[in-house]
Amino acid sequence: MAETEKRRKLKRSLGVTDVLALAFGTMIGWGWIMLAGKWVTDSGVCGAILAFVVGAVLCIFVGLTYAELTPALPLAGGEVVFAYRAMGYNASMITGWMIAFAYLGVAAWEGPALATALGFLFGDHLPAGPVLWQVAGFDVTTTFVLIGSLGALLLAYVNYKGAKSSAIFQTVATIAMALGGVAFLVAGVVKGDVGNMVPMFTNGQGFVAVLLMVPAMFVGFDVIPQAAEEMNLPLNKIATILILSICMAAVWYILMILSVALAAPEEAREGFRNIPVAEAFAWVMQNPIFSKIMIVAAMCGILTSWNGFLVGATRVLFSMGRAKLIPDAFAKVHPKYHSPVTAIVLVAIITAASPLLGKGALVWFVDASAFGTVVAYFMVACSFLVLREKEPELERPFKVKAGKLVGVLAIGVAFFFLYLYLPLGSPSPLTEIEWFLVGGWVILGVILHIVQSIDNRIKGVTSEAIEYQMFGSKYKRF
Repeated sequence: MAETEKRRKLKRSLGVTDVLALAFGTMIGWGWIMLAGKWVTDSGVCGAILAFVVGAVLCIFVGLTYAELTPALPLAGGEVVFAYRAMGYNASMITGWMIAFAYLGVAAWEGPALATALGFLFGDHLPAGPVLWQVAGFDVTTTFVLIGSLGALLLAYVNYKGAKSSAIFQTVATIAMALGGVAFLVAGVVKGDVGNMVPMFTNGQGFVAVLLMVPAMFVGFDVIPQAAEEMNLPLNKIATILILSICMAAVWYILMILSVALAAPEEAREGFRNIPVAEAFAWVMQNPIFSKIMIVAAMCGILTSWNGFLVGATRVLFSMGRAKLIPDAFAKVHPKYHSPVTAIVLVAIITAASPLLGKGALVWFVDASAFGTVVAYFMVACSFLVLREKEPELERPFKVKAGKLVGVLAIGVAFFFLYLYLPLGSPSPLTEIEWFLVGGWVILGVILHIVQSIDNRIKGVTSEAIEYQMFGSKYKRF
């Protein structure tokens, strides 16, 4: 009974470079070019650097739990698989549904980010077109919608063509973004002034303000488990790549903080209002063309983040469909490209429609989806500890030293991240409308879960069948 239904699988086609570009490119994105100047202003140069060091260390504790579990269970869906193995069907549904929400929320924001970047790049030469309506005080124009929607459809098509197609796109865009950042760093070192690096520290409030932004800057390393089934590399390398990607992101953010501080004096930085890093590049080079160059590099960052979260969302939905947590239509694989085609179509529809809400309303989705991410972090940390107790014999190509301590610390980090969004004295809680979005997504998940559970009972789907669909012959327990 368990293996009478054919198990659909994804094709192994991703190498080391592909996986590293996927994680690093997803983490970096667009935020650094908009926020690096603010980090220096709020916390000072050394204060901002310290905030990112602390944030990286916190993320590494969570990352270590992923690093052990991913090569032990290298299957599409990552968190979905870990939670099912440790805590069962319902826990897996909760974990998968929340991480899918996280990825979709961020992916939905990237289209408006691309439209905004092009607006800065071309200025008045890019016609806004007729105003369709207003949402959250922002005009939604035809040009804004067309750019965001066409970008979503383009990336969906790239992913429809298969994992390797997506990986090539990711690698090229990541390299282009990195070249822009390196050029800015060189300009700051060669033409900047150490005397510009003030203030070094501001105060504790400024440090906390930057620290609160840091968790969102590291979201993205968790797409590695989503694509684990498609990796064509030794399992013991997966953990190294995952932790390396977090460290690379931390180094990147620190270097961009130093570059901004070197490039322009404090009074000039305070006047940068549009895209601070781009304006700092133009300042240090004394030529506005360098602002445009940096915006192009940052646009590549938008595309890498967008592509990475699209990969993550579609693999989670595929895994959930395959394991019959949600309708198994989501487990459909293209016969030629071996891509999760139904999941890609759904994500394409959501992300192509999101620009209709305008850039103001989509901040709600980004903030709300961040809550989904930390719920998933918490569930993975719990799964890590549970599996250490339940399955000590599980083959672990990479095993974390002092595992119980790391697991407890990872749970503590997840609780800290959750605290940032709860209305319990947190300095940055979710708003009412953001809680409404979280609640709506949870209710939708409960409905789908109930419907699928009923369907499973009607069709006589056994726990053995679900076990086989989730893990395949190699990793199933019974």
